[in-house]
Amino acid sequence: MLTRQPTLDLADLERPALEAALEARGHPRFHAGQIFRWIYGRGVVDPSAMTDLSRELRAMLAEACTISTPAIMQREKSIDGTEKFLLRLADGRLVESVFIPDTPSMTFCISTQVGCAMACAFCLTGKMGLVRNLSTAEIVGQVRVLADALHLRDARFNIVLMGMGEPLHNYDETMKALRILADEQGFAMSPRRITLSTVGILPALEKLAREPVMPNLAISLHAPTDVQRGALVPINRKYGVADIVEACKRFPLKRRSRITFEYVMLSGVNDRAEDARRLAKLLAGLKSKVNLIPLNAAAGIPFERPSDETVDRFAETLAEHGLTVSVRKSRGRDIRAACGQLIVEGQKRSAGQQLAVMM
Repeated sequence: MLTRQPTLDLADLERPALEAALEARGHPRFHAGQIFRWIYGRGVVDPSAMTDLSRELRAMLAEACTISTPAIMQREKSIDGTEKFLLRLADGRLVESVFIPDTPSMTFCISTQVGCAMACAFCLTGKMGLVRNLSTAEIVGQVRVLADALHLRDARFNIVLMGMGEPLHNYDETMKALRILADEQGFAMSPRRITLSTVGILPALEKLAREPVMPNLAISLHAPTDVQRGALVPINRKYGVADIVEACKRFPLKRRSRITFEYVMLSGVNDRAEDARRLAKLLAGLKSKVNLIPLNAAAGIPFERPSDETVDRFAETLAEHGLTVSVRKSRGRDIRAACGQLIVEGQKRSAGQQLAVMM
Protein backbone atom coordinates (compact mmCIF):
# COMPACT_ATOMS: atom_id res chain seq x y z
CA MET A 1 0.00 0.00 0.00
CA LEU A 2 1.33 3.44 -0.92
CA THR A 3 1.79 5.86 1.95
CA ARG A 4 0.47 9.30 1.24
CA GLN A 5 2.99 12.06 1.96
CA PRO A 6 1.86 14.54 4.61
CA THR A 7 0.31 17.81 3.51
CA LEU A 8 2.90 20.57 3.13
CA ASP A 9 2.17 24.06 4.42
CA LEU A 10 4.03 26.17 1.87
CA ALA A 11 3.71 29.23 4.09
CA ASP A 12 5.71 27.46 6.80
CA LEU A 13 8.74 26.73 4.63
CA GLU A 14 11.85 28.76 3.95
CA ARG A 15 12.92 28.70 0.33
CA PRO A 16 15.70 26.05 0.73
CA ALA A 17 13.21 23.77 2.51
CA LEU A 18 10.67 24.32 -0.26
CA GLU A 19 13.32 23.54 -2.87
CA ALA A 20 14.08 20.25 -1.10
CA ALA A 21 10.37 19.40 -0.82
CA LEU A 22 9.82 20.00 -4.53
CA GLU A 23 12.84 17.90 -5.46
CA ALA A 24 11.61 15.05 -3.24
CA ARG A 25 8.36 15.10 -5.23
CA GLY A 26 10.13 15.03 -8.59
CA HIS A 27 10.00 18.73 -9.48
CA PRO A 28 12.92 21.10 -10.17
CA ARG A 29 14.16 23.16 -7.21
CA PHE A 30 14.01 26.48 -9.09
CA HIS A 31 10.21 26.45 -8.91
CA ALA A 32 10.52 27.37 -5.21
CA GLY A 33 11.50 30.92 -6.18
CA GLN A 34 8.47 31.19 -8.46
CA ILE A 35 6.15 29.96 -5.69
CA PHE A 36 7.69 32.42 -3.22
CA ARG A 37 7.08 35.28 -5.65
CA TRP A 38 3.44 34.27 -6.05
CA ILE A 39 2.80 33.97 -2.31
CA TYR A 40 4.81 36.94 -1.02
CA GLY A 41 5.23 39.22 -4.01
CA ARG A 42 1.71 38.94 -5.41
CA GLY A 43 -0.37 37.59 -2.54
CA VAL A 44 -1.63 34.58 -4.50
CA VAL A 45 -2.53 31.50 -2.43
CA ASP A 46 -4.40 29.49 -5.07
CA PRO A 47 -1.91 27.20 -6.89
CA SER A 48 -4.13 27.11 -9.97
CA ALA A 49 -3.49 30.85 -10.41
CA MET A 50 0.31 30.43 -10.42
CA THR A 51 0.38 30.53 -14.20
CA ASP A 52 4.12 30.26 -14.80
CA LEU A 53 4.15 26.81 -13.17
CA SER A 54 3.44 23.68 -15.17
CA ARG A 55 -0.04 22.19 -15.09
CA GLU A 56 1.39 19.08 -13.41
CA LEU A 57 3.07 21.08 -10.65
CA ARG A 58 -0.02 23.17 -10.02
CA ALA A 59 -2.08 20.01 -9.67
CA MET A 60 0.42 18.56 -7.19
CA LEU A 61 0.41 21.74 -5.13
CA ALA A 62 -3.38 21.86 -5.06
CA GLU A 63 -3.62 18.23 -3.94
CA ALA A 64 -0.68 17.89 -1.54
CA CYS A 65 -0.08 21.38 -0.17
CA THR A 66 -1.76 24.17 1.69
CA ILE A 67 -0.93 27.84 2.24
CA SER A 68 -2.26 28.66 5.69
CA THR A 69 -3.41 32.25 6.04
CA PRO A 70 -4.92 33.95 9.12
CA ALA A 71 -8.47 35.19 8.60
CA ILE A 72 -9.58 38.70 9.53
CA MET A 73 -12.39 38.43 12.07
CA GLN A 74 -12.58 42.07 13.10
CA ARG A 75 -10.98 45.35 12.04
CA GLU A 76 -11.12 48.53 14.12
CA LYS A 77 -9.85 51.99 13.22
CA SER A 78 -8.72 54.58 15.75
CA ILE A 79 -9.39 58.28 15.51
CA ASP A 80 -5.64 58.68 14.88
CA GLY A 81 -5.65 56.29 11.90
CA THR A 82 -4.22 53.27 13.71
CA GLU A 83 -5.95 50.00 12.80
CA LYS A 84 -6.22 46.84 14.89
CA PHE A 85 -6.87 43.47 13.29
CA LEU A 86 -8.28 40.45 15.13
CA LEU A 87 -7.04 37.39 13.26
CA ARG A 88 -8.31 33.81 13.50
CA LEU A 89 -5.77 31.01 13.13
CA ALA A 90 -6.45 27.54 11.70
CA ASP A 91 -7.13 26.02 15.14
CA GLY A 92 -9.54 28.79 16.10
CA ARG A 93 -7.09 30.68 18.29
CA LEU A 94 -7.06 34.48 17.95
CA VAL A 95 -4.26 37.04 17.83
CA GLU A 96 -4.14 40.79 17.29
CA SER A 97 -1.96 42.75 14.87
CA VAL A 98 -1.76 46.53 14.48
CA PHE A 99 -1.12 48.90 11.60
CA ILE A 100 0.38 52.26 12.59
CA PRO A 101 0.50 54.82 9.75
CA ASP A 102 2.82 57.82 9.54
CA THR A 103 5.45 56.75 12.08
CA PRO A 104 7.11 58.32 9.91
CA SER A 105 6.92 55.16 7.82
CA MET A 106 4.02 52.75 7.81
CA THR A 107 4.49 50.09 10.48
CA PHE A 108 3.01 46.65 11.11
CA CYS A 109 3.05 45.50 14.74
CA ILE A 110 3.11 41.69 14.64
CA SER A 111 2.51 39.00 17.27
CA THR A 112 4.69 35.93 17.84
CA GLN A 113 2.60 34.06 20.43
CA VAL A 114 -1.00 33.64 21.52
CA GLY A 115 -0.69 35.33 24.90
CA CYS A 116 2.65 35.69 26.69
CA ALA A 117 4.47 33.93 29.52
CA MET A 118 6.47 36.98 30.64
CA ALA A 119 3.66 38.35 32.86
CA CYS A 120 4.90 41.96 32.87
CA ALA A 121 2.86 43.80 35.47
CA PHE A 122 1.78 46.65 33.17
CA CYS A 123 0.88 44.59 30.08
CA LEU A 124 -2.57 43.16 29.32
CA THR A 125 -1.18 40.43 27.07
CA GLY A 126 0.64 39.00 30.08
CA LYS A 127 -2.71 38.58 31.81
CA MET A 128 -3.53 35.85 29.26
CA GLY A 129 -0.54 33.70 30.09
CA LEU A 130 0.98 31.74 27.25
CA VAL A 131 -1.60 29.81 25.23
CA ARG A 132 0.80 28.67 22.50
CA ASN A 133 3.58 29.75 20.16
CA LEU A 134 2.77 30.89 16.65
CA SER A 135 4.17 28.99 13.69
CA THR A 136 6.35 30.62 11.07
CA ALA A 137 3.35 30.61 8.72
CA GLU A 138 1.23 32.41 11.31
CA ILE A 139 3.86 35.07 11.98
CA VAL A 140 4.56 35.85 8.32
CA GLY A 141 0.88 35.35 7.56
CA GLN A 142 0.04 38.42 9.62
CA VAL A 143 2.29 40.48 7.34
CA ARG A 144 0.68 39.01 4.21
CA VAL A 145 -2.84 39.64 5.50
CA LEU A 146 -2.17 43.23 6.59
CA ALA A 147 -0.32 44.06 3.37
CA ASP A 148 -3.27 42.88 1.29
CA ALA A 149 -5.98 44.39 3.49
CA LEU A 150 -4.23 47.76 3.47
CA HIS A 151 -3.21 47.60 -0.23
CA LEU A 152 0.45 47.94 0.74
CA ARG A 153 1.98 44.86 -0.86
CA ASP A 154 3.99 47.03 -3.26
CA ALA A 155 4.77 49.72 -0.65
CA ARG A 156 7.63 50.05 1.81
CA PHE A 157 6.68 49.45 5.41
CA ASN A 158 8.37 48.58 8.68
CA ILE A 159 7.71 45.63 10.98
CA VAL A 160 7.97 45.62 14.75
CA LEU A 161 7.74 42.34 16.66
CA MET A 162 6.05 44.08 19.57
CA GLY A 163 2.59 42.57 19.46
CA MET A 164 1.39 39.66 21.58
CA GLY A 165 4.15 37.45 22.94
CA GLU A 166 7.91 37.45 23.57
CA PRO A 167 9.70 36.81 20.24
CA LEU A 168 12.77 35.18 21.81
CA HIS A 169 10.55 32.75 23.75
CA ASN A 170 9.46 31.45 20.32
CA TYR A 171 12.96 31.67 18.92
CA ASP A 172 13.10 29.17 16.06
CA GLU A 173 9.78 30.10 14.46
CA THR A 174 10.50 33.82 14.82
CA MET A 175 13.89 33.49 13.15
CA LYS A 176 12.42 31.43 10.30
CA ALA A 177 9.82 34.15 9.80
CA LEU A 178 12.51 36.84 9.65
CA ARG A 179 14.47 34.89 7.06
CA ILE A 180 11.36 34.53 4.87
CA LEU A 181 10.62 38.24 5.20
CA ALA A 182 14.20 39.05 4.18
CA ASP A 183 14.33 36.50 1.32
CA GLU A 184 14.88 38.23 -2.01
CA GLN A 185 12.06 36.15 -3.49
CA GLY A 186 9.84 36.80 -0.45
CA PHE A 187 9.15 40.29 0.86
CA ALA A 188 12.83 41.21 0.29
CA MET A 189 12.76 43.30 3.46
CA SER A 190 15.95 44.85 4.76
CA PRO A 191 16.56 43.75 8.37
CA ARG A 192 16.97 47.46 9.13
CA ARG A 193 13.21 47.79 8.64
CA ILE A 194 12.46 45.07 11.21
CA THR A 195 12.66 45.63 14.98
CA LEU A 196 12.53 42.81 17.51
CA SER A 197 11.49 43.74 21.05
CA THR A 198 12.47 41.46 23.93
CA VAL A 199 12.52 41.52 27.72
CA GLY A 200 16.01 40.01 27.48
CA ILE A 201 16.11 36.20 27.58
CA LEU A 202 19.90 36.01 27.70
CA PRO A 203 20.75 32.68 26.02
CA ALA A 204 18.40 33.54 23.15
CA LEU A 205 19.75 37.10 22.96
CA GLU A 206 23.28 35.76 22.68
CA LYS A 207 22.13 33.34 19.98
CA LEU A 208 20.45 36.21 18.12
CA ALA A 209 23.81 37.99 17.98
CA ARG A 210 25.07 35.22 15.66
CA GLU A 211 22.12 35.21 13.26
CA PRO A 212 22.70 36.06 9.57
CA VAL A 213 19.49 38.11 9.49
CA MET A 214 19.95 40.73 12.19
CA PRO A 215 16.91 42.90 13.04
CA ASN A 216 17.07 46.10 15.02
CA LEU A 217 17.06 45.28 18.72
CA ALA A 218 14.79 46.83 21.35
CA ILE A 219 15.18 45.81 25.00
CA SER A 220 12.13 46.18 27.24
CA LEU A 221 14.00 47.46 30.30
CA HIS A 222 11.48 49.60 32.23
CA ALA A 223 13.59 50.10 35.37
CA PRO A 224 17.25 50.80 36.25
CA THR A 225 17.57 48.41 39.24
CA ASP A 226 16.87 44.74 39.86
CA VAL A 227 14.54 45.50 42.74
CA GLN A 228 12.35 47.75 40.59
CA ARG A 229 12.50 45.65 37.45
CA GLY A 230 11.94 42.39 39.29
CA ALA A 231 8.61 43.74 40.56
CA LEU A 232 7.55 44.68 37.02
CA VAL A 233 9.17 42.04 34.81
CA PRO A 234 9.34 38.64 36.55
CA ILE A 235 11.99 37.22 34.18
CA ASN A 236 14.40 39.75 35.72
CA ARG A 237 14.71 37.39 38.68
CA LYS A 238 16.52 35.04 36.28
CA TYR A 239 18.31 37.53 34.03
CA GLY A 240 19.21 40.72 35.91
CA VAL A 241 19.63 44.27 34.67
CA ALA A 242 23.45 44.25 34.73
CA ASP A 243 23.59 40.94 32.84
CA ILE A 244 21.27 42.25 30.14
CA VAL A 245 23.27 45.47 29.71
CA GLU A 246 26.53 43.50 29.49
CA ALA A 247 25.02 41.26 26.81
CA CYS A 248 23.96 44.37 24.90
CA LYS A 249 27.51 45.73 25.06
CA ARG A 250 28.67 42.54 23.32
CA PHE A 251 25.89 42.62 20.73
CA PRO A 252 27.24 43.30 17.20
CA LEU A 253 26.00 46.62 15.87
CA LYS A 254 26.46 48.06 12.44
CA ARG A 255 27.78 51.56 12.04
CA ARG A 256 25.20 54.17 13.07
CA SER A 257 23.05 51.48 14.68
CA ARG A 258 21.93 51.67 18.30
CA ILE A 259 20.09 49.39 20.69
CA THR A 260 16.77 50.85 21.80
CA PHE A 261 15.86 50.56 25.48
CA GLU A 262 12.10 50.75 25.98
CA TYR A 263 10.98 52.23 29.27
CA VAL A 264 7.29 52.19 30.19
CA MET A 265 6.77 55.05 32.67
CA LEU A 266 4.54 54.31 35.67
CA SER A 267 3.46 57.12 37.95
CA GLY A 268 5.27 56.97 41.30
CA VAL A 269 7.02 53.71 40.42
CA ASN A 270 9.90 54.36 38.02
CA ASP A 271 9.49 58.01 36.98
CA ARG A 272 11.57 59.90 39.53
CA ALA A 273 14.62 62.03 38.71
CA GLU A 274 16.68 59.52 40.71
CA ASP A 275 15.46 56.76 38.38
CA ALA A 276 16.52 58.79 35.36
CA ARG A 277 20.00 59.35 36.78
CA ARG A 278 20.40 55.65 37.56
CA LEU A 279 19.26 54.74 34.06
CA ALA A 280 21.74 57.18 32.52
CA LYS A 281 24.56 55.67 34.59
CA LEU A 282 23.52 52.13 33.66
CA LEU A 283 23.59 52.86 29.91
CA ALA A 284 26.69 55.09 29.89
CA GLY A 285 29.07 54.15 27.07
CA LEU A 286 26.56 51.92 25.30
CA LYS A 287 25.43 52.73 21.75
CA SER A 288 21.82 53.20 22.69
CA LYS A 289 18.72 55.30 22.64
CA VAL A 290 15.94 55.36 25.21
CA ASN A 291 12.30 55.25 24.12
CA LEU A 292 10.08 56.50 26.94
CA ILE A 293 6.56 55.07 26.83
CA PRO A 294 4.08 56.76 29.17
CA LEU A 295 1.78 53.98 30.38
CA ASN A 296 -1.27 53.24 28.29
CA ALA A 297 -3.64 52.76 31.20
CA ALA A 298 -6.40 50.16 30.94
CA ALA A 299 -8.73 48.22 33.18
CA GLY A 300 -6.72 45.42 34.76
CA ILE A 301 -3.44 47.33 34.85
CA PRO A 302 -2.72 48.47 38.45
CA PHE A 303 -0.70 51.56 37.55
CA GLU A 304 -1.30 55.14 36.45
CA ARG A 305 0.14 57.21 33.63
CA PRO A 306 2.57 59.93 34.81
CA SER A 307 1.91 63.56 33.97
CA ASP A 308 3.36 65.08 30.82
CA GLU A 309 5.52 67.32 33.02
CA THR A 310 7.00 64.28 34.78
CA VAL A 311 7.73 62.59 31.45
CA ASP A 312 9.38 65.76 30.10
CA ARG A 313 11.57 66.14 33.19
CA PHE A 314 12.63 62.50 32.99
CA ALA A 315 13.56 62.91 29.32
CA GLU A 316 15.48 66.12 30.03
CA THR A 317 17.49 64.43 32.76
CA LEU A 318 18.48 61.59 30.43
CA ALA A 319 19.46 64.07 27.71
CA GLU A 320 21.53 66.10 30.17
CA HIS A 321 23.50 62.93 30.89
CA GLY A 322 24.25 62.39 27.22
CA LEU A 323 21.61 59.84 26.24
CA THR A 324 19.56 59.97 23.07
CA VAL A 325 15.94 59.93 24.16
CA SER A 326 12.50 60.00 22.57
CA VAL A 327 8.96 59.86 23.94
CA ARG A 328 6.65 57.47 22.14
CA LYS A 329 3.39 58.99 21.04
CA SER A 330 0.55 56.66 21.98
CA ARG A 331 -1.39 55.42 18.98
CA GLY A 332 -4.71 53.59 18.97
CA ARG A 333 -5.53 53.93 22.66
CA ASP A 334 -9.24 54.40 21.94
CA ILE A 335 -9.40 50.93 20.34
CA ARG A 336 -7.00 49.33 22.84
CA ALA A 337 -4.29 48.94 20.21
CA ALA A 338 -1.49 50.83 22.00
CA CYS A 339 1.63 49.33 23.56
CA GLY A 340 0.71 46.85 26.29
CA GLN A 341 -3.00 46.82 25.48
CA LEU A 342 -3.30 43.79 23.18
CA ILE A 343 -5.38 41.00 24.69
CA VAL A 344 -7.87 38.46 23.40
CA GLU A 345 -10.41 37.59 26.06
CA GLY A 346 -11.63 34.07 26.74
CA GLN A 347 -8.66 32.06 25.46
CA LYS A 348 -7.61 29.56 28.11
CA ARG A 349 -4.29 27.81 28.35
CA SER A 350 -4.22 24.14 29.23
CA ALA A 351 -1.92 22.62 31.84
CA GLY A 352 1.55 22.51 30.34
CA GLN A 353 0.96 25.40 27.96
CA GLN A 354 2.16 27.98 30.47
CA LEU A 355 5.76 27.18 29.64
CA ALA A 356 8.77 27.96 31.77
CA VAL A 357 11.50 29.87 29.97
CA MET A 358 14.02 27.14 29.27
CA MET A 359 16.42 28.93 26.93
